[in-house]
Amino acid sequence: MADLAGSRESLAEVAPAVIDAEGWVCPAPLRDSPTIVMGHGGGGVLSDELVQHLFLPAFGAAAGGAELTDSAVLEVGGVRLAFSTDSYVVKPMFFPGGSIGDLAVNGTVNDLAMSGAAPLALSTAFIVAEGTPLTDLGRVAEAMGRAAQAAGVRLVTGDTKVVDAGAGDGVFVNTAGIGVVPPGVDIRPARARPDDVVIISGDIGVHGVAVMSCREGLEFGTAVRSDSSPLHGLVAAMLANGADVHVLRDPTRGGVAATLNEIASAAGVGVTLIERALPVPADVRDACGLLGLDPLYVANEGKLLAFVPPADADRVLAAMREHPYGRDAVVVGTCVEEHPGMVVARTGLGGTRVIDTPLGEQLPRIC
Repeated sequence: MADLAGSRESLAEVAPAVIDAEGWVCPAPLRDSPTIVMGHGGGGVLSDELVQHLFLPAFGAAAGGAELTDSAVLEVGGVRLAFSTDSYVVKPMFFPGGSIGDLAVNGTVNDLAMSGAAPLALSTAFIVAEGTPLTDLGRVAEAMGRAAQAAGVRLVTGDTKVVDAGAGDGVFVNTAGIGVVPPGVDIRPARARPDDVVIISGDIGVHGVAVMSCREGLEFGTAVRSDSSPLHGLVAAMLANGADVHVLRDPTRGGVAATLNEIASAAGVGVTLIERALPVPADVRDACGLLGLDPLYVANEGKLLAFVPPADADRVLAAMREHPYGRDAVVVGTCVEEHPGMVVARTGLGGTRVIDTPLGEQLPRIC
């Protein structure tokens, strides 16, 4: 007891007189919150609830038939067009391997590509906070121009708005895009089937860690660079040999975990992952371990998940590995009839763990 009393006296000497208990509260979003919380933009359960219970009822018949995929496929004059839009609020605007500018181009190009479309053109819209240096806005615009040229798409229309200082945060970017879906291509989450092979195009968690590595007060002692890349060329290579690709998705917000859960739910199938097969780089694993994060939930901006029937798996995998953005592609799991709508991982010790949909987002403002 004497030792305990002495410890209390010593603690009292160094502890603050007033303890701010509010600062100790876990910032997990509340599902019954009457206001918007950060988790509503995280691509997880809260995002889905916002769409299902606020936006869709509000839109009514105007949203009829929407499949809630990354891009909508519309038939116009006998041509199938993919149409998508996305907004980018990443913080900081510039990070190892990229910026909000190239991210805005590549992200929308990839949303179109996940329907099998060849991207044609993008719109660009900027919301700029008063006081933002013109040099920063110029760097963003130049990055968008370079990324568009590299992806072979045109920037054809746009808009600019300025908000009061403090009402925004530097530069926010919105891009919308259109592309053409080739005849006979039908790629969507609902097409996942039992026995489908699940392939990922390369290392996961890279983008999220790259962004976090340059945020204030966070240093991982690593040089992880964002994987932001346009993936339509990789998709074209996968489809060139006539393979029947069932599903394509780029695992951005919520990472691989959220994306696989969305696919499993849409198709009414289960997904079983082989944990040892998941391509997690050592530096990403170390950074996630430091922050207490699971790499499966960390965002990617240059990777895709593919669900293909077993008969086509080998040739799709071979085609991916011949492309620069798919050379590290690996099989990470299969679709199963068991546990429909659920994703599980087989651990290296022979056990099984459930990979659930995240409530919000582990790493906010990463895209």
